[in-house]
This record gives sequence, structure tokens and C-alpha cells, in this order.
Amino acid sequence: KFATERSKYLSSLGIPLNTDSTYKGQIIFSAERAAELLQENMITDRTVIDVIAFSRLSNQMDEEEKLIVEDMLSELIQDYNIIFHIDDLDIPIEDNGIRETNKKYREEIAEEIDNIIREYESEFQKIVKISGTTKERVNQVKASLSL
Repeated sequence: KFATERSKYLSSLGIPLNTDSTYKGQIIFSAERAAELLQENMITDRTVIDVIAFSRLSNQMDEEEKLIVEDMLSELIQDYNIIFHIDDLDIPIEDNGIRETNKKYREEIAEEIDNIIREYESEFQKIVKISGTTKERVNQVKASLSL
């Protein structure tokens, strides 16, 4: 099973994204990430790490709300069998009408994700950093899965 482009769907429901994300919105994103972890053989383009990062950088959430989201989601990090982390800011930003295209914000999110990975390093079963073209990244994923 694949779960992709969930932000587009949730945005269509009126849920604010990126720096405008709210506590209620992040609860919805959190529930979706948790529901994905209940599925067998799920591949998703987002994880609880992303929700924590977007919460940390939200301008609409207070510190207590950010901590509640992080405390809840950090417990789920260990449930991922493997995380492929695209560690390459040279990949062009695709403007899908939803995704934030601000380069500075993208860099801040990337830095926050790196911070979260360092902070919760002991919780990960396996994390693999990948980079390059789409084809190169696919090949790196296949190689790490022995496919």
C-alpha cells in the first residue's frame, strides 16, 4: 500500500499547512501517520518526524501544543521498520499548489528533521539517507532492501 500526497487532500478540507498549521490540524496529521502504522507493508512519503518538524516551526501553535504533539508522536518513531531520509536540498522543489516553495522554509524544515533524527537516534530501527536523482534514490532504496 502507498500513502502519498496527503497534504493536498487535507488542505482541500481547509486544514492549514506549513507555518500556518494549527494544533487541531497537526492532530489530524498525527492521526493519519498513526493509522498508516497500523497497516501491513505500508510505504508513505511522510512520517511522524515530518509532523513533529512542521509543528515545531508552526507560527500558529504555542509551545505547550508543540510539546504535546511531539511527546505523543515520538513514541511512534520506533514503529517504522525503515526510514529513507532524502538528505538533498539540491532536488528542485515541485510546486504542486500545496507544497511550500519558500527555499528558506524548506531549509528550516530540513534542519529541523535532521535535529529530530539526532535527538531520537536511539528510537529508529533503521534509517537510510538517500540523495540524487529520482532514479538514483529508487536504486538506493532497492539496494538497501536487497531488491
